Amino acid sequence: MSREMVDRHPAPGRGHRRGADGRTRYCRVTNDTRGALLASNAVLATTSRERRRGLIGRDGLEPGEALIILRCRHVHTFGMRFAIDVLFVDGSGGVVLTRQGLSPRRISPVAWGARQAIELPAGTLERTGTIKGDRVSLDDRMGPRRPHPA
Repeated sequence: MSREMVDRHPAPGRGHRRGADGRTRYCRVTNDTRGALLASNAVLATTSRERRRGLIGRDGLEPGEALIILRCRHVHTFGMRFAIDVLFVDGSGGVVLTRQGLSPRRISPVAWGARQAIELPAGTLERTGTIKGDRVSLDDRMGPRRPHPA
């Protein structure tokens, strides 16, 4: 497994979500500043369709799940049925803005300088102590979904 910054981009024409063998790609999202695991099963949304859909239609996020939306400076929760925590991260993995408990039917502020948004279950940022200025990274892996450790 390779350890990389959040702003990693694949070669043109190759999607983030699935590898050559068709298996979904999952990432571990870690707050390197605090040594805290934010998500063990984060999925990358890279296509326009994936980014527009986001978490709409889901009933919630399980502990350890996350959605990473590339090329994103703000999010909305219209059409969602649950609150989320959101991290906005710059190209070097620095947290530029956090929003805890963003309720349904809301719009986040624009996070100038952000390159991606990481949507997490509500309460994750408080539990891990993640704040603006922290550094986060992705540990990319392929394969079947692994259960979140209890």
